[in-house]
Amino acid sequence: MNAIAFGHKLNERLRQIILFLKGAFFGMFFYDAIVMFRRQRGDLEHLFVLISFGDLIGVPILPPYYNLRLLPYIVPLVQNWRRRMLRERDLTDLVT
Repeated sequence: MNAIAFGHKLNERLRQIILFLKGAFFGMFFYDAIVMFRRQRGDLEHLFVLISFGDLIGVPILPPYYNLRLLPYIVPLVQNWRRRMLRERDLTDLVT
């Protein structure tokens, strides 16, 4: 019985070490790239919404017909997008 408990503790400890190493390697090699890709995706999403629904903040670019066809896909994004586009920015926002 004692050997079984020891084996279970050893397996659990090895599992913890493996999870720690996975997290460490992920942080060393992939975390910065993933953060950069998420930021780029957000920037492209903002640009798309600006091009298609810029008239909501006074930048008319596309004819309204195309806006109406895209409207069902954009409605969940509009409120957050307007807040971020109209927010004041300074130099520290560009650094991060």
